[in-house]
Amino acid sequence: MSLSPDGKRFVALLSDAKRGVRALVFTIDGSAPPAALLASSGEKEQVDYCEWANSNRLICGVSVTTGRIRDMIGFDRLVTVGADGKDMKMLSVHDSFQALGIMQNGGHVIDWQGDPTGNSVLMTRQFVPTADTGTHISGAAEGMGVERVDPVTLRRQTIEKPRETAKEYIADGLGTVRIMGLRPTRGNGYSDGRTVYQYRKQGQTGWLPLSTVSGDSQTEHGFDPYAVDPTLDVAYGFDAQDGRNALFKVALDGSLKRELVFARPDVDLAGLIRIGRRHRVVGVSYVTDRRQVEFFDPELKKLGISLAKAMPERPLVQFVDASADESKLLLWTGSDVDPGEYMLFDKKTRHLDGLLRARPPLDGVTLAPVKAITFPAADGTPIPAYLTMPVGKPGTNLPAIVMPHGGPGARDEWGFDWLAQFFAARGYVVLQPNYRGSTGYGEGWFKENGFKSWRTAIGDVNDGGRWLVKQGIAAPTTLAIVGWSYGGYAALQSAVLDPALFKAIIAIAPVTDLDTLRHEHDDFQDYYLVDAFIGKGPHVREGSPAQNAAKITAPVLMFHGDMDQNVGISESRMMASRLRSAGKSVELIEFKGLSHQLDDSEARTAMLDRSDLFLREKMGIQ
Repeated sequence: MSLSPDGKRFVALLSDAKRGVRALVFTIDGSAPPAALLASSGEKEQVDYCEWANSNRLICGVSVTTGRIRDMIGFDRLVTVGADGKDMKMLSVHDSFQALGIMQNGGHVIDWQGDPTGNSVLMTRQFVPTADTGTHISGAAEGMGVERVDPVTLRRQTIEKPRETAKEYIADGLGTVRIMGLRPTRGNGYSDGRTVYQYRKQGQTGWLPLSTVSGDSQTEHGFDPYAVDPTLDVAYGFDAQDGRNALFKVALDGSLKRELVFARPDVDLAGLIRIGRRHRVVGVSYVTDRRQVEFFDPELKKLGISLAKAMPERPLVQFVDASADESKLLLWTGSDVDPGEYMLFDKKTRHLDGLLRARPPLDGVTLAPVKAITFPAADGTPIPAYLTMPVGKPGTNLPAIVMPHGGPGARDEWGFDWLAQFFAARGYVVLQPNYRGSTGYGEGWFKENGFKSWRTAIGDVNDGGRWLVKQGIAAPTTLAIVGWSYGGYAALQSAVLDPALFKAIIAIAPVTDLDTLRHEHDDFQDYYLVDAFIGKGPHVREGSPAQNAAKITAPVLMFHGDMDQNVGISESRMMASRLRSAGKSVELIEFKGLSHQLDDSEARTAMLDRSDLFLREKMGIQ
């Protein structure tokens, strides 16, 4: 959702049909019916977001995936449209018939206040060389640059010339680019894992060194800038402090004076809180047992405290957007048993009004509370986790599911989780462990990541299952494991490490072979980053479920979309083939035309119903 600069309207993306999306404009006072901007079927094209260019016009991002399996390629484009749904235009530059390459990236807006008048935006552009004939190159510009674009007239002006290695630009919210990120490549075209950031002083055009960030596909080291504050003349960014992600600000006046803004001794910081047309930095979020915010803005800090007191049943509050003068704030509030509501707070009247519920069909449905707990790993380490107990069931001897998260560079947190709530509604206990290898708890907890240190990560997951049985919460004969992406990998690999623990396995879009995952990136710039993340050595074979299928004894159910660009469907096909060859029980359900997230209401409904039936059949649950 996004709030118009004058605070009178908002735009929202709503689900439509089985996988489609509609963008609608609503008036705050309800004086007019919702206006339809655009819609997508979701078959190939998707509406990703819509934001206000000004109070009467919007910019929307649209993405398209074409090809099949090994030949898949994604494109994204920006369109601009009036708030009444009329006068739609392509904002991204049109492909040239003489182009010597493919323009996959249609650009993105980096500053919604592209000039002092507010009538333009700054957006990136991928420049592609063009030719007049088969041999003569007429336009040699190549790489990413920045243009100032009028979303009404489409008049555009290049303000940052394209650079072949440029991957990121950061503006100051006032129409000036202050930071540029360059990603050098090796002679063979692959990224070398570094992003070199440069900055410019106020009022100057020359570039000066700022920082270098290095890492692999899921880890980074070095000051990573995210935003510029033109008033303080600093860059806000994240870097390590005592082994945990902390927020710093670095002066852009030439001194590069660095100052710690905020850090936690127990967890990493999660992200910046930004509001308004200028995306002003007002705070930072972090997750302990639940997500919390440290506000730098005194007024918002006071408001956050007031909102928490006013809505104790919805302790999670997110600032989504604001009017241009920040007198009206668009909020989301929710909890573990409330999927949430979008609301508008008017500073002048002190009114807080509801706008849209996040999941209206769940209104009035009793959902299962989520409790933050810890359980001991085999070596005694307390593993943080979330426990969801089904409503109205006794607290002992229940069918239970361990549900490891994806990533592995991610973590679960307290709040509404549709997958966990579904299984709880069907009578299952759900345990979601933040195993070692999860992010959010510092470098020491991340270890070498969930692939290189798979024995530790999967060991923690299995210890969660043993804890459920030892506590008497789960019946040992009805203990299952369910996971998506890396979580699907963990579900399969758990049975390699301890074949007798789980009685049924469900893996959704799982990684099944680490070397196959590595080579899925052969033709992409990030190959060496993924290669470094997976690593080399005995763990590659030992930690690949497809290479150890004979050890798995529990029945396996897998789901996978055949347009998955995160984890190729060939991994699930390989796993199913290896399990069948070993005489194991396995079923693979493929969804045609769907990506990694299976964003299709019919497909997800089928997946959930089949999963519940599978667990009941295989574990003898009535």
